[in-house]
Amino acid sequence: MAYSLAREGGVGIITMNNPPANAYNKTTLLELQRCIDTVRNDEAVRCVVVKSASEKFFSAGADISTLKGTTPGALADFLNMAHETVTMIERTPKIFIAAIAGHCIGGGLELALGCDLRFASEGKYGVGLGEVNLGLSPGMGGTQRLARQIAPGQALHLMITGEMVGPQRAAELGIVERLFPAESFWGDVMAYATKLAQGPSLAHGMIKLSVRQGLGGSLAEGLSYERANQSLLFLSHDAQEGIKAFLDKRKPAFQGK
Repeated sequence: MAYSLAREGGVGIITMNNPPANAYNKTTLLELQRCIDTVRNDEAVRCVVVKSASEKFFSAGADISTLKGTTPGALADFLNMAHETVTMIERTPKIFIAAIAGHCIGGGLELALGCDLRFASEGKYGVGLGEVNLGLSPGMGGTQRLARQIAPGQALHLMITGEMVGPQRAAELGIVERLFPAESFWGDVMAYATKLAQGPSLAHGMIKLSVRQGLGGSLAEGLSYERANQSLLFLSHDAQEGIKAFLDKRKPAFQGK
């Protein structure tokens, strides 16, 4: 299996293990979709981390060798499946964290951009979208998500040059949100994820959906999503517990419900 799923407390962990570079094809994308579907429907999972079993690669993206001689129709099917996979992450009302500790390039970065947060380990490896060096464009949503993640001009520069940046520069540009020391990286990632899983995870998911829904439309539409989601949250167990705990001057016991 190229993807495996485990759980530590309330944290679901999706591990990529397809040596040497965690490249993906239609078969492995289907495995990833099954993992995403499982964590979405598992109430015990309140936060998700996507990581690599490799010390060298997070993911190099699509398996180029499988695309040689591909017909336009087959390519369209593959791209649709790749887009659908990342969209599944974006539409799941749980926080997904990409734990990057090795080369994160091409479709690997596009997968990470579909996650809600990207945490990187210090080290010597590349982060970027190099498809242009094959005469291609990013095809898993990179042209859209990178330009929304960082300044559009910076995103365009990285995509038309195929430039790879190190994790420090990726953090400076805003491609990744946190940069942790290599020796404590996994512990730091899990500490953050565990804190989320123990918190008001239902609210985390609704905040995520409000932000993502709002980015796809006007400010007025975004505010409408916010009002609707806030109204739903107000009826939740966690909201009632949070309000009561505040009034009782005690720590709330959130259940993600």
